[in-house]
This record gives sequence, C-alpha cells and structure tokens, in this order.
Amino acid sequence: MNRIDLGGLKGPAAFVFALLLAACAGNPPGEGSAQQASQYQPVEPIVTGAARSRAQAHVDLGMAYLTSGNFAVALEEARLALNSDPNYALGYNLLALAHMSLGETREAQGYFERASQLGPNDPDIANNHGWFLCLNGREREGLERLRLAQRNPLYRTPARAYINAGLCALKLSDDVAAEAAFNRAVSLDPGSAQSYFHLAGIAYRKNELVRARQFIEQLLKVDAASPETLWLALRIERKIGDRQAENYYAGQLRRDFPRSAEFRFLQQGQYD
Repeated sequence: MNRIDLGGLKGPAAFVFALLLAACAGNPPGEGSAQQASQYQPVEPIVTGAARSRAQAHVDLGMAYLTSGNFAVALEEARLALNSDPNYALGYNLLALAHMSLGETREAQGYFERASQLGPNDPDIANNHGWFLCLNGREREGLERLRLAQRNPLYRTPARAYINAGLCALKLSDDVAAEAAFNRAVSLDPGSAQSYFHLAGIAYRKNELVRARQFIEQLLKVDAASPETLWLALRIERKIGDRQAENYYAGQLRRDFPRSAEFRFLQQGQYD
C-alpha cells in the first residue's frame, strides 16, 4: 500500500509534502466537486474483504492524484473509498491530506481526527496528523501525535516522525529538543540531509563551528547542494575565518543559484 508521509522536505530548509495519482472512472480529471466529496457521508454497508480491497485501491489512486496536484479527483477517490468501507481510516487520512493541501484547515482537522479515531495505532496517520498540528500552531499536541508514530515498532519510516518532531521543536524555539530529534533521525537514516542541515544550524547558533562544519560535510555527502545549504556553509566558514572555504561556497552560490534569496543576501552582505 502506498501511504503518505508528511514533512519530507525538498530542500533542507523547506517544508514539503509528497502526495500521489489518477481519476475515478466516469469523472475526467478536473471534474467532480471537492466540496461534494468533502461533504460526503457514506452509507454504512456490510464491509467485506473485497470492499476493503476496493477502498484501499481508491486510496492508493487518490494519493497518486494528490501528488500530481489534482485535489478534486483525490477527494473523489476518497469518497469512493469510503463508499466501499465507511470506517477505512486511510480514506479519512486521504481526505485530510487533500483538504490540507487546499488550505482548508478546519476540514482537514476534522478528517484527521476521524482518521485517528479509526486508526489509533496507524503510525502514518499519527505522523501526518502530528505534522498538521505542528504547522497550525498546535505544536505541543502535534509532538504528542508524533511520539505515537515514533513508538510504533511497525513504522516503516520512523526517521520521518523524528524529523517532523525536530521541525516542530524549532517552531517552539527549543533547540535542545530539536537537536535530540534530529540526532535520532540520522541514527535511523544516515542519509537524512534535512536532519544534517538543521543540526548544522543548531551548532552554528551555539557557536560550535567545527561541529556545524562536520554536519554540512555530511549533508553534502548525501544530497546535492541547495542555496540554503551553501549559505549556511558560507556563514560557518566566515565565522571560523577560513576565507578560502568561504569563497568556495560563495562562488558555488553565485554560479548555481544566482537568482536565489541567499545570493541576494551575499551581495548585500547580510550574513546574520
């Protein structure tokens, strides 16, 4: 089953959601009202194994549409999933993610709560709900949900819940908790570029510059340089006093990302 995990960032400093796939039979892409789907109240049928399989297939399809940005069809696929199985937690999870992507916070919250009620032990739902809460000013509640995902031994990608917890802690200006979460994330996933980036940032703020440099070096071993990474690396080397390394990162920023905000900061000498 393809499930969705939130909080995966495209670049180390960006909050990003990865969402998936295709239209329901009879409705071409773009047709089907998101409002109709969001208000859908499924009739309680007798749920069989076949019905659950159909619900799962619609959710997988809806996730794929969600990833491609076709939110109306994703909502329709969620409706079809819940028509087959009105108590399918992942159907409500899909509804929540679609409404979240549309910026419909109130609707998303309601569907996340329903998904969590129906799937209290599902770590994907706990992670997604927790991240949603963190994004919407309810960080402490979000951290509680994320801990449920972290504690689940069957969670296939536990590093994600720790990354999200670290990001949530940063929103609370709690570098100590954030550092612990990102350290745990890299212990579970040594390729977590996002964790290395934030660990470097925390070390930089603590003036632990050698550690900050080491985290940047680890990051660049596992991921391509981004404007955010280069800008942080440049400032670390500037504080250390290594002008050769500083100039190297400045040159790479100038060459590869001349239109970035970070290059404008460099041009303006805004290092802090």
